[in-house]
Amino acid sequence: MNTEITGVIVTYGITLLLAIPLGRYIAKVFAGEKVWTDFLKPFERLIFKLSGIDPTEEMSWKGHMKAMLTISSLWLIYAFFALIFQDKLPLNPDHNPGQTPDLAFNTAISFLVNCNLQDYSGETGVTYFTQLFVLMFLHFMSAASAIAAMMVIYKGLKEKSTKTLGNFWNFFVKSITRFLLPGAIVIAIILAFNGTPASYKGADTVITMQGDTSHVSRGPAAAMIAIKHLGTNGGGWFGANSAHPFECPNYLTYMLEMIAQVVIPIALIFALGYYLNKKKFAYVIFGVMTIGMLLFLIPTLQAEIKGNTEIAQMGISATNTAMEGKEVRFGVPATAYWSTVTTIISTGSANGAHDSYMPMTTATQLMGMMVNCFYGGCGAGFMNYYIFIIIAVFISGLMVGRTPEFMGHKLEAKEMKIASIAALLHPFLILSFTALACFVFVSFPDAHWGVQPKNWLGNPGYHGFSEMLYQYTSSAANNGSAMGGLNVGFSPGSPTNVFWNVTTGIVLFFSRFIPIIGPVAIAGIMAEKKYIPESAGTLKTDTGTFGLMTMAVIIIIAALAFFPSLALGPFAELFGMK
Repeated sequence: MNTEITGVIVTYGITLLLAIPLGRYIAKVFAGEKVWTDFLKPFERLIFKLSGIDPTEEMSWKGHMKAMLTISSLWLIYAFFALIFQDKLPLNPDHNPGQTPDLAFNTAISFLVNCNLQDYSGETGVTYFTQLFVLMFLHFMSAASAIAAMMVIYKGLKEKSTKTLGNFWNFFVKSITRFLLPGAIVIAIILAFNGTPASYKGADTVITMQGDTSHVSRGPAAAMIAIKHLGTNGGGWFGANSAHPFECPNYLTYMLEMIAQVVIPIALIFALGYYLNKKKFAYVIFGVMTIGMLLFLIPTLQAEIKGNTEIAQMGISATNTAMEGKEVRFGVPATAYWSTVTTIISTGSANGAHDSYMPMTTATQLMGMMVNCFYGGCGAGFMNYYIFIIIAVFISGLMVGRTPEFMGHKLEAKEMKIASIAALLHPFLILSFTALACFVFVSFPDAHWGVQPKNWLGNPGYHGFSEMLYQYTSSAANNGSAMGGLNVGFSPGSPTNVFWNVTTGIVLFFSRFIPIIGPVAIAGIMAEKKYIPESAGTLKTDTGTFGLMTMAVIIIIAALAFFPSLALGPFAELFGMK
């Protein structure tokens, strides 16, 4: 067990060692400084020329959002129709059928918004064409668009007084060419050389050791698995996600995939410090986020290592009795670390069965997605944290009787209204749609749908409620992980669950774009204001005190909004155990 915990510590340590220089490199890329990847400039100029884009044209914050929403709308339409007609498109050696409209809607918007909630079963629900040219394509696009939006905020914080905040397309393209694509290529090569399929051949037929015939899916999986982690996407090539031995063949690839999904979110924090020349401010943010991560990781490790106390009541040692759904090749701590990281960051990939985890782990997974700002996804993590910074600055200003200021700009009513809407939208979407699902489940159990409400839950009581709460929480957090006990109709040949496909699709849409538009709007509005030089009375935001204030705001908002629902689900299940 000590060896397994050491493996987790080493994995995080390597991630941190890589994130610091990567953050410095990212800051230089977006600041226009000379970097070693400048040999890609001709390639980037070709992209801009073919697209008719002038990357030097300055945009307002509204121009950035218009660009993002316009291109996202086109990608959504493209993905929707490609998924419906995938059976008529090439690269379908396993003859998988086209998706139904409700499932295609859910899949398209899910991958568009970096959530990758898969209401289909991996390799049986999509073809090689849609895996590569729709889903993997959106892996790159969704991550790059969030990073581009984050850079608008960074630029707004850096400039003293301006109405223009760079060019969205320049940020977007450089995010792909300078670190997402090169990083994904390196990771894909390592995966391929360690046993992950990189072939266009269809499923293979093998005879097992006990004489059964089995069809083993394969395909060009290495490339998609690389960017699914590096871009904090999470949508797996195989239905079992990273619990599948082809997605994660050995401990080296385990460490590689864990590092890949954490390194950019952490690097972007350090990039903020280098870009603004405020390293201490970045260290404070990193400290708060890391403490938040540990507050979720430590109880998870304890719960999963301790085992199931219900087993202990039978006179059997509870140690190592929580092995159901765990990655037995790498040990319980490795699975616990993965489950924590994948939920505080919006990756959502899995190397274990979330439905089998102990109630405390379910609670920490839910809280990680409910808070949704400890590291977070590429770009989106800081944007969510930025909202809490704004609220913390406002409250701190009121406490000392001064007009709140942040980075040399006054924080006024307009910005606070936007921050309040962005902060409250997350719990509103999760709780209101969970309430709707509970109402339908109780009031219309025999509704004549493809999947009747009475057949939604594989587990009754508190655990069943947690499954429904988890599905909407994962959707709202752009996470994509799921508790497998909820029947969303993903089995091949079974009817799709229209209710869950449509309702989670609605949550996915609003929970992606409004939380991006809100922080960008605040940064843009504040950047237009007159710059106020620092004085003796200026609130210091690069201190441990302000870090604690921000943490308090995060805890209070999350606790007030979500504790009642957690009490009805995982905590009730936990306290109900003997």
